[in-house]
Amino acid sequence: MNSLNAQIIQLAPILLMVVLFYFMLIRPQQKRAKEHQTMLGNLKRNDTVVLSSGIIGKVMRVEDKEVGVEIASGVTVKVVKGMITEVRAKGEPAAANDAKN
Repeated sequence: MNSLNAQIIQLAPILLMVVLFYFMLIRPQQKRAKEHQTMLGNLKRNDTVVLSSGIIGKVMRVEDKEVGVEIASGVTVKVVKGMITEVRAKGEPAAANDAKN
């Protein structure tokens, strides 16, 4: 019985490190990934976004996996949704068939 207690005492620090590793590294990263997916799911037209390259633009079109982003007047580029790192300003969703006044 004495050797069993010694083995448990030797394994306790390793188990503690695994639990600490989970709560300090893995869990926060999973939370950030979930928040990023939620942000991308809520993306809509006229949102101002920041791309992973640092370019700031306005969302013009949202598709399943890609987004059309206007980076300058009349210059629209197609961007993979995952490359959007931040939504700076929320835009009002505009209907596709509204007449402009």
